[in-house]
Amino acid sequence: MTEKKQSRQSARTGHAVKIQELTVALFLAITTLFAALPQAADAQSYRFSSVSIEGNKRIEAGTILSYAGIARGETVSASQLNDAYQRILGSGLFESVTIEPRGSKLVIAVKEFPTINRIRFEGNRRLKDDDLEAFIESKPRLVFSPTKAERDAETLAEAYNQNARIGARINPKIIRRSDNRVDLVFEIFEGGVTEIERIGFVGNRAYSDRRLRRVLETKQAGLLRALIKKDSYVEDRLQFDQQVLRDFYLSRGYVDFRTTGVNAELMRERDGYLLTFNVEEGQQFRFGEITTTSDMDAADADEFHSILKVRPGVVYSPSLVENSIARMERYAIKKGIDFLRVEPRITRNDRDLTLDVEFILTKGPRIFVERIDIEGNATTLDRVVRRQFKIVEGDPFNPREIRESAERIRALGYFGKADVNAREGSSPDQVVVDVDVEETTTGSLSFGGSYSTDDGFGLAVEFTETNFLGRGQQLNMGISGAGDKQSYNFDFVEPAFLGRDVALHFNLGYAVTDSTLSAPYDTQRGYLGFGLEFPISENARVGLNYKLDHSQMRNYVGSGPTFPAPPLPAPQPSILATEAQLGYRTSSSIGYSFSYDTRRGGLNPNAGYFVDFTQDFGGMGGDVQFVKSTAKLIAQTKVLNEEVTLRATFAAGMLNHRGGTASRAIDRFLYGNNIMRGFDADGIGPRQCDTAGCVGATYNEALGGNYYATAQFEAIFPLGLPEEYGLQGGVFYDIGSVWGLDRTAAPGTFVVNGGARQVLGLSLFWKTPVGPLRMNWSKPLKKQAWDQEQLFELTISTEF
Repeated sequence: MTEKKQSRQSARTGHAVKIQELTVALFLAITTLFAALPQAADAQSYRFSSVSIEGNKRIEAGTILSYAGIARGETVSASQLNDAYQRILGSGLFESVTIEPRGSKLVIAVKEFPTINRIRFEGNRRLKDDDLEAFIESKPRLVFSPTKAERDAETLAEAYNQNARIGARINPKIIRRSDNRVDLVFEIFEGGVTEIERIGFVGNRAYSDRRLRRVLETKQAGLLRALIKKDSYVEDRLQFDQQVLRDFYLSRGYVDFRTTGVNAELMRERDGYLLTFNVEEGQQFRFGEITTTSDMDAADADEFHSILKVRPGVVYSPSLVENSIARMERYAIKKGIDFLRVEPRITRNDRDLTLDVEFILTKGPRIFVERIDIEGNATTLDRVVRRQFKIVEGDPFNPREIRESAERIRALGYFGKADVNAREGSSPDQVVVDVDVEETTTGSLSFGGSYSTDDGFGLAVEFTETNFLGRGQQLNMGISGAGDKQSYNFDFVEPAFLGRDVALHFNLGYAVTDSTLSAPYDTQRGYLGFGLEFPISENARVGLNYKLDHSQMRNYVGSGPTFPAPPLPAPQPSILATEAQLGYRTSSSIGYSFSYDTRRGGLNPNAGYFVDFTQDFGGMGGDVQFVKSTAKLIAQTKVLNEEVTLRATFAAGMLNHRGGTASRAIDRFLYGNNIMRGFDADGIGPRQCDTAGCVGATYNEALGGNYYATAQFEAIFPLGLPEEYGLQGGVFYDIGSVWGLDRTAAPGTFVVNGGARQVLGLSLFWKTPVGPLRMNWSKPLKKQAWDQEQLFELTISTEF
């Protein structure tokens, strides 16, 4: 049994070995066969005595042969024929290609792509056909390319994505026509707008989310999301938001600030994003020691240091350093020191969180401006762009001045794009400044509406052109009517009179008012004025003007005693009635104005003040002689991490008539709500009535006053509501009065003035897409019995 088992085992083992040997032999044979096939194919060659092109209608046979790269009589392999096939098909001109050897003849059969008859868009409502056509490569009368059509579909989808419609789908289709033509149709499903439901910040400690959201260009979706376009998700806008966020922190001394990331999380319904900015604020730094050193003999360090405005202890801001450098370089030019450069050297002191700044005056390279080339201004004259440069051909080259000139060109608002670059000129010491601009629309025709509790509803039509005839001139014409008031105006400004930094103003207008309860008479007024305005320092401007005014009061309809029928010479007790009988009066005056504004260029970006003072001197012809003076001071600051705005306004005026003439009501300061909240128009000031103290008077008429003074204090603060609602609250306190007359009441009448009035009130501010709305609730704390109160006021202004 044991031997038989061993014998069977040996037999099985030998059988297995034979099978393995047979398998290996078969594998080697198959491998050898496959290895030989490509060699056999490569070894096969063709030689054609003729090449035939079939199926082509628009494409020349020679063009197809050039793609094939096969000449008659040339020996080619099968792989070379395959390469020729790939080149012809890859040209994008043919829908299909076949290459077939027929003995000594090579036949190339092609089927050309059709031409595009027309392009249509279906399903689009948000983007117009003309806008979509500008995005795509495919054009009518060109060859249709499926690859290009697919790229066009992707481009259109990206265009919708930039308009916050990330769910948009574009499907290109063709409709075949005769003569190998097709209509290319893009079927569009636009989808809904993907809005930003919430913007949040992680890592911010110094400023709240609400304050930082006000910095961003992107906004949250709010109540009026159908009208607000900045609440849609646009990825490119986020890059700009990160930059303005950094600028915001840098200008407030946070030099280490950075945005570590922006997370945009799409909501489950795919109709909104949750946007989160991850920030690192760092510490706030202030200016430490500020010094100036000079490497130039002509530049005295102490002299240049004395013109600096920045001082130690001020919150650090790169813009203050830049302004100081610009101030020094301008001072050098004024002193005739060429090629002076100011290099700031900043030393960081982490212990006391200060930055020491050393301004080093050094001599820059001797490079001159060879010329300034301007391109792209089809309408705007060259001189309008050139006057934004403070340098001309031949002046020393100053890179900082070139950057500032570029900013001034962009600030004009005449160009959608303005690039200013410097390149080497005809020699190494010469540069050419290239200005490349792209013009945009500068004119507008607007139709507006307004409402106020004083004048009711009003309509306005206005035409404005800020670059009239390409000369940089401003033109404005308007017609408006509200309640019983109509006005017409024409204004013209030449910003560079005689090529200087002097603005020439010209104004012409006509206004008519009909009788109202607050003014029991009609008025007509025509005026003409012109003047010059020019800067005298970085923040101060001075203006000189001439005014011609032709006006009258008429149609007195008050309840006071009026003129008796002629020729009775009885005295007239009503002052307004007397003034309404004077007819037209012409005033001719010259005047000046002075303003000083630090709100934009001051050391503190959150605080500033504005001062304005004007005086007019009547008597340069006309019927009256007078001196009229007005003054205003506005100071504003932001506190509590810039969440609360505090504002104080002080204003005063004086009118003094001379030469035996007296003022009229329309000449005097006839203010109510304009000077103090809480009172009707003409609700305070001197009044005439027929009883002492105007108690129980049968008539009570506002006369206006020759003097006024007021002080207004206001605080604006958030209400704790979502920022996208655009609602803020306010509280105000006003104190002031209008007084003084150069007429006295006739027998039987009384004129009352009264002292200062005081008002306390609450405000509600609502920023809407159609205009700012403000509601005031006022409560006079101190008033006179004859004053006309206005406990609620609403104003809104809109353009559409």
